[in-house]
Amino acid sequence: METLDPDLLKTFLAFVDGGSLAKAASAVGRSPSSVTAQMQRLEEVVGESLLAVQGRGRGLTPAGEDLVGHARRILAAHTEAWLALKGARAGGRIAIGTTQDFADRGLPDLLRAFAASHPRVRIELRVGRSAELGQALQAAQLDLAITMRQAPSADEVALISEPMLWLCSQKGLAAREEEVPLALLDPHCGFREAALAALAAASRRYRIAAGSASLAGLRTAVDAGIALTLRTRRFAHSGIVEAPRELCLPPVPVATFAIRLGREAGRPARDLAELLDSGLALPS
Repeated sequence: METLDPDLLKTFLAFVDGGSLAKAASAVGRSPSSVTAQMQRLEEVVGESLLAVQGRGRGLTPAGEDLVGHARRILAAHTEAWLALKGARAGGRIAIGTTQDFADRGLPDLLRAFAASHPRVRIELRVGRSAELGQALQAAQLDLAITMRQAPSADEVALISEPMLWLCSQKGLAAREEEVPLALLDPHCGFREAALAALAAASRRYRIAAGSASLAGLRTAVDAGIALTLRTRRFAHSGIVEAPRELCLPPVPVATFAIRLGREAGRPARDLAELLDSGLALPS
């Protein structure tokens, strides 16, 4: 009996969570042709077709649907075993910094699992803006940081790419107007710059209806329906959804975040970075 390779299962779940082979390729850092080859190999091991043509894309066959739950449990067991072995003798302190995007969604469960398996490691968490966190990492105030990537950096150990999305209240805008009302973080912010550049390139008029130093301020403005914002899907919950196509908003790029390690980061921090690299992808 052939075994189910965790790498193949990880790519399979990246397809399930992303909805396309292209998004799966981006999530696992492979080419689309490599992802296709991996799916073919997994189908050979399973002995069943897992993907089927659906419209212009691909969807899961009944066998593929059955595999999803098994794949998640297998990878969860791998992670649990890895954490237990790594954490048995580890001690010390990890100072981690993150943007609010990950502090709200994705990071808490991973930190909980890491803390449970590394009881002798003291974790200190700092939430802030990318520029501030990058400076703290350079000053050795942090061992590990998750920041929005502006340019390649020697301290990067992994990258997380997620599509930027125009987001609005589930109830829509409170009032229709010719100008696009925006809720943006104060400068300097990669999402702010991307939003303004996209609207300028499309010759769309806009106004900044809400400015804030924190995501909480953006959420209030978007929830109220007085503005749109540009973030990733991590921001799209609790009544905030992707803006409807009828608003004809321009295309925007992919957001890339970097997991970065400080110069003096120890083994526990490196283990945590590896866990974050494998676990921070958003489920569907």
